[in-house]
Amino acid sequence: MNSAGRASEDIAILFYWMSAGAVAIWLIVIGVAVYAIYQPGRHHPRTTKMLVIGGGAVFPTIVLTGLLCVALPMLPELHRPAPPGSLQIHVSGVLWWWRVDYLTADGDTIASANEIRIPVNQPVEFKLNSEDVIHSFWIPSLGGKVDMIPGRQTRLQLYPTRVGTYRGACAEFCGTAHAQMNFDVVVMPVDEFNDWLVGQSASAKQPVELDAIAGQQQFLKYGCSACHTIRGTVAEGKVGPDLTHFGSRISIAAGVLKNNPENLARWITQTHDVKPGADMPEFDSLPEHDLRQMVAYLEQLK
Repeated sequence: MNSAGRASEDIAILFYWMSAGAVAIWLIVIGVAVYAIYQPGRHHPRTTKMLVIGGGAVFPTIVLTGLLCVALPMLPELHRPAPPGSLQIHVSGVLWWWRVDYLTADGDTIASANEIRIPVNQPVEFKLNSEDVIHSFWIPSLGGKVDMIPGRQTRLQLYPTRVGTYRGACAEFCGTAHAQMNFDVVVMPVDEFNDWLVGQSASAKQPVELDAIAGQQQFLKYGCSACHTIRGTVAEGKVGPDLTHFGSRISIAAGVLKNNPENLARWITQTHDVKPGADMPEFDSLPEHDLRQMVAYLEQLK
């Protein structure tokens, strides 16, 4: 298993023990069945009792009790709150994307969306909730899954142990685009993460290339600012993802497409083909010239 966090490593160990227990019980049951098939006729009562009671009741009870003893000590650690001073990230599930806010030591928040970056070998606490229906937050390589429930905050502590990029997903069926509600998780060296977070706290850089300058005006002209925020501009919409540093993200549309100009143009003009059920309107009649400029503007938001 591709474990890259303490919780995931514990869960992997539990999985191996449970698999071994299941195989052992299966072998006993199949062994009894084979014995009954290939030993026709009347069986000795004592042998029958030993097989039925020993193989069918006593042995499974011993195995399951052993598995319980392995699993129970893991539960407190999996649900233990992160130590004081740990990085806190507030993640909200939205049909069908992720709102991400990094909570700073001075009480401010740094908004992002559909991508999470965390430091390696540091505890991280996720505060989870949903803005609509029940979702489930899951990064298989780092730990277990936790439901995100409207009107309630749940928590998850993770401790990543290996640098890399991992896949996160919604693990609770939540509607039409449930299978396309994913996100990228980037585990970074601590110094790199700190530098990245400082960069994320800044407002968007003003465009300098002609196409990007014009694209900023197209972004406002076509009403994108009604749903999206780009800090440092008049775009202050709260309905959709924050796009302040959109160009630095790995993917588009909650993990559906790789972030590049071609895919971004496709997402803007063929939204509902890419992600059926998405609330974002598709701009399929957008002039090619305007589309190119808007893409140039969004891609330079890094």
